[in-house]
Amino acid sequence: QVQLVESGGGLVQAGGSLRLSCAASGRTFSSVAMGWFRQAPGKEREFVGAISWSGVSTDYADSVKGRFTISRDNAKNTVYLQMNSLKPEDTAVYYCAANQYMGAVANPRWYDYWGQGTQVTVSS
Repeated sequence: QVQLVESGGGLVQAGGSLRLSCAASGRTFSSVAMGWFRQAPGKEREFVGAISWSGVSTDYADSVKGRFTISRDNAKNTVYLQMNSLKPEDTAVYYCAANQYMGAVANPRWYDYWGQGTQVTVSS
């Protein structure tokens, strides 16, 4: 089992930055890949980015490439999502998820554990 708790969400103006954190407990964190997803009202959950267990491999949705960066600190059992140049369309609930077997993948079906989400609101 892996328990995930997101934090760092909030209200920010367009062009601003936020850093989300996802603290993990339970199963060995350093052996699982981690992903970030988001869901806006009335929309399906969508992939934001993912990072391999080692941190060497990352993948991002086209909509956030160049603006968002995923990193992890296995010593602290934490994964981060640095979000810069935020846009109103980035407004959503952001979720982190853990994936035991498939690496830094975009498909949410491969993720075994999910956090409760943190709200990010970007005002124009």
